Amino acid sequence: MKTFWRNLLGLTLLAVFSAVASAADIDGILIDKACSAKAVNGGGQAVAKAHDRDCLLQDSCIKTGYGVYTSDGKYLKLDADGDKKALAAIKASKKKDNFTVKVTGDIDGDSIKVKTLKLT
Repeated sequence: MKTFWRNLLGLTLLAVFSAVASAADIDGILIDKACSAKAVNGGGQAVAKAHDRDCLLQDSCIKTGYGVYTSDGKYLKLDADGDKKALAAIKASKKKDNFTVKVTGDIDGDSIKVKTLKLT
């Protein structure tokens, strides 16, 4: 019986630490979903960096939401709260392009549940 309780405690601790480990810091370039395909499908970092403020603030781009283009060529979609944080950061920034960003959150597949978002 002691073994059962030890195993249960071990599994519980493993589950707790796994949940904590899912939080991640992601560095990349902020880009809207509508324009992300240009970067993902061959344009790479150069396309993502050149993506400008005017496009990020177009209604059609705002409606698709935002995400992070990472250095390994992946695109992680922000959740609804992350979209709001991204839009606020873009509006507050004086940058014209190269919207580098650091996002902290929980990754689930190809999306991120945003805790914090900061332009860098």
